[in-house]
Amino acid sequence: MNFWNNFWDLIWWFFWAFAFIAYLFALFAIIGDLFRDHKLNGWWKAVWIIFLIFVPFLTALIYLIARGRGMAERSARDAQAAQDAADAYIRQTAGASSASDEIAKAKALLDAGTITQAEYDALKAKALA
Repeated sequence: MNFWNNFWDLIWWFFWAFAFIAYLFALFAIIGDLFRDHKLNGWWKAVWIIFLIFVPFLTALIYLIARGRGMAERSARDAQAAQDAADAYIRQTAGASSASDEIAKAKALLDAGTITQAEYDALKAKALA
């Protein structure tokens, strides 16, 4: 019988540990959202933080109900901005021009007299390499 008591004690311990970790994730998400929201006045942010300290569970529940939609919209907007920045960086780093584009640019420079035939041949060889 002692084994089963210890077993259920362990199950309850895991349940409460999971609940506490889930609460911490929600708390940090709320605090992050508070400081990410530029439309909310600093005093209101302070009020939310004070209530989160003194009445944490109720305040977190009220915050998620009252401001959950805006929280999701801000999170989605930030995720989209991060994705756009990553895409722009990849396009910049990878270089969008192909070998034919490089040869065409070099040919235009040759036709304009900016570069010599030897320089054009070197640029062409480099583009084809």
